[in-house]
Amino acid sequence: MEILIMACLVAFALIYTKTVDTNQFLEENDIYIKMLKEKDWDFYVSARYGDKKDPDELFRKRIKETFIFAMIILLLLVTKFSFINLVFFMVLIYVIYKSYYTNLRSYYKRYMSKIDQMLPYYLKGLEILCQNYTVPVALARSIEDAPEIFKPGLRVMVEKINNGDSSIQPYMDFANQYPVRDSMRMMRLLYRLGLGAQENKYQQLTMFSKSVSSLQNKAREDKYKQRLSVMEKKTMIMLVVTGGGTMIILVFAMLLMMG
Repeated sequence: MEILIMACLVAFALIYTKTVDTNQFLEENDIYIKMLKEKDWDFYVSARYGDKKDPDELFRKRIKETFIFAMIILLLLVTKFSFINLVFFMVLIYVIYKSYYTNLRSYYKRYMSKIDQMLPYYLKGLEILCQNYTVPVALARSIEDAPEIFKPGLRVMVEKINNGDSSIQPYMDFANQYPVRDSMRMMRLLYRLGLGAQENKYQQLTMFSKSVSSLQNKAREDKYKQRLSVMEKKTMIMLVVTGGGTMIILVFAMLLMMG
């Protein structure tokens, strides 16, 4: 047990003083470490940070911090080592490791309503570009002004199209990556717009434009409903607080009169 404690302390000291280069170790074993990464980790990191954070670098940091926590917890439990403590240790480390992923996923779910409202306005700008350019060129030109969260998905979609994938799959992959309202239908319309001959482009573009306008109206209605819901909640809280305060004052006044 004493040897285990000393080993933990030495390992922690070497990592803390950067005598052992943990970054190099993680990079050398990158293939095995990536097996621990969730399939949608990269997407959630991109959704949360955009291009500001590298998913692989952030994952290596996650592994490193989880290891440090494991060392600290092991040192605390090693003096009272038992099977129950071992199970507790494993469960706690798993929770710590998964908490990074859970926080990113929770953020994405909270952000989904905003994404739902962003998509129609992005598509409106894309519609204007499609009037002057082909769909692939319009998609590439739209990336710079697109909302930050859409940029990773757009880059992947444009790259697939430029590499010769003329099927609907790049569009569907984008829709699956951002599974908000009508994203599938809008990507199908966009694909058909790209396939249409030049003489039919105006008709296809008109259909696409009507669908975008419909989405924008729905987004406005949802935004209005959300504001109305917030106002109703605030009103209810105000009424409850006012009513409760009034009742307390009345009861206090009655007690004074009785006294």
